[in-house]
Amino acid sequence: MEARSSRELQARNYLEKHRIMDLLTYLTSALLFFRPERPREYLISILERLRIARLSGVALPFFMDNSNIASMFEMLDSSNKGSISFVQYKEALKTLGLCTADEVLKDDGHGVTFEKFRNEVNKRTQEI
Repeated sequence: MEARSSRELQARNYLEKHRIMDLLTYLTSALLFFRPERPREYLISILERLRIARLSGVALPFFMDNSNIASMFEMLDSSNKGSISFVQYKEALKTLGLCTADEVLKDDGHGVTFEKFRNEVNKRTQEI
């Protein structure tokens, strides 16, 4: 039983060290957001862009541009108030693979504006 526990710990540490779960969550979120006709080819193209970016030393490709972020925000802000709730904000970040379920975010009690949403999505995407 102890050997199994040790292997599980090693596996977990490996996944965390290389941020594999972050990558898989992000890839899954991108699939669900864009819903490409050929998902395997889409995933391969994303991974290839990541490889090229790493080899060339350029910034990682940004998979969601501002129009995609704006569309998501507009879907969440169905009443056109210009802001979304903190719960919607956190759920959107989780859906995009940019926030873990147990991550604690600071709720300032105000709605989240498009600018704050866009900036946070951009910042977290760059961190990935």
